Amino acid sequence: MMTPMKTDTAVFGGGCFWCTEAVFDMLRGVKSVVPGYAGGKTVKPSYEAVCTGETGHAEVIKVDFDPSVITYEDLLTVFFAAHDPTTRNRQGNDVGTQYRSIILYADETQRKTAEAFIAKLNADGKNVVTDLVPLDTFYEAEPAHHRYFEKNPDKAYYQLIINPKLEKVKERFQELVKR
Repeated sequence: MMTPMKTDTAVFGGGCFWCTEAVFDMLRGVKSVVPGYAGGKTVKPSYEAVCTGETGHAEVIKVDFDPSVITYEDLLTVFFAAHDPTTRNRQGNDVGTQYRSIILYADETQRKTAEAFIAKLNADGKNVVTDLVPLDTFYEAEPAHHRYFEKNPDKAYYQLIINPKLEKVKERFQELVKR
């Protein structure tokens, strides 16, 4: 009898979830990446409501991964390399609390790992402003936002913003990218 693979979950927000979904989807050991909303006060928020900045939610991704293939620390490495964790409430042209850098930890192990990771980045001269909060509720984004980059690769936004980000991650983390 085969032993079922273990699955852990990580939730990150690093700007537009279309970008972060595309980045994490290409990593080996990642079983699924789902865009959504978390970290706010509104129950069952919509994309339109989150875009106002009034719900308190950030655009995030929920990453289900096999920790025997890719570790939470590996995911943190890619997360911090794929966005600017030193700018509060902004990633490029995306401005507002819904685009903040945020880690929503599932347990104390994730919290401690993320705290240590951030402390190391700060010791190396960064000024990380990433929020680190417990995961309360993850609200899945509307179906139109799932696999958005994959469905719309030729739009100018993706050519200018997402493609360079993906190439940077592929080049820098070759050992973590699916072949």
